[in-house]
Amino acid sequence: MPIPSNDEFAEYPDLADPDRTAVLPVVSPGGPRPDAAYAAEAVSAEQRMAEKRTAEQRVTEEREEAAEQSLLEQLGGLSGLVYSTLPVVVFVPADTLWGLTAAIWSALGVAAAILVWRLVRRSPIQPAISGFLGVGICALIAYRTGAAKGFFLFGIYASLVYAAAFLLSLLVRWPLAGVIWGVLNGHGTDWRSDRRVVRLYDLATVVWVLVFGARYLVQSHFYETNSTGVLAVTRIAMGWPLTALALLVTVWAVRRADHLPARRGA
Repeated sequence: MPIPSNDEFAEYPDLADPDRTAVLPVVSPGGPRPDAAYAAEAVSAEQRMAEKRTAEQRVTEEREEAAEQSLLEQLGGLSGLVYSTLPVVVFVPADTLWGLTAAIWSALGVAAAILVWRLVRRSPIQPAISGFLGVGICALIAYRTGAAKGFFLFGIYASLVYAAAFLLSLLVRWPLAGVIWGVLNGHGTDWRSDRRVVRLYDLATVVWVLVFGARYLVQSHFYETNSTGVLAVTRIAMGWPLTALALLVTVWAVRRADHLPARRGA
């Protein structure tokens, strides 16, 4: 076996000098990995996690917004809540100035105008149709009773029926807030197996019971005292403002239950 010469050892000084200890680099299976490469990978991973968290937050916000819009759409949107008060606003002054018959036709005319306006703008007309039918029933009752306060009788007893229905749903452990939301957004009734979710919908349902119960008690009092003007004011004041409050509580319960609508779009 040939012995390497000193010239050959010159290329490898660590081998030529037996007293010198060679310090060999530690090589990973994937090749050299300088510290800079590790740092770059760590930064890249953090960026990916931050982007993922941002995307998840954006999706959650979109779903929460969709939840609010879904509830408002069932009521015709904010404009629908406002439009529902216009026939009442017109009815009382018309009754004072021109009498009951003129007031009835004025309220019906406003309800019809709202319906036509929604048709022209191609807005959802179901709330407008429901509103027109409701005004028609109120006008019929006022005509049959011969008193302006009769215009509010249908709404008073409707509030009583709604309050009783929501209260009954609590007693039978089928809170209507959860049932209605499940029907509107396709969540079904699987949520009833989770006590935490049931309690959340119980709370939302209790708020609706309080809203409808308060409307019935206050408005029935002014009906009995023949305070038609005050009755109209309480009808408006306890209308969409209390509805908006109950909607906020319902949306909060839906968020906590993680029953937001599916993401729209991608």
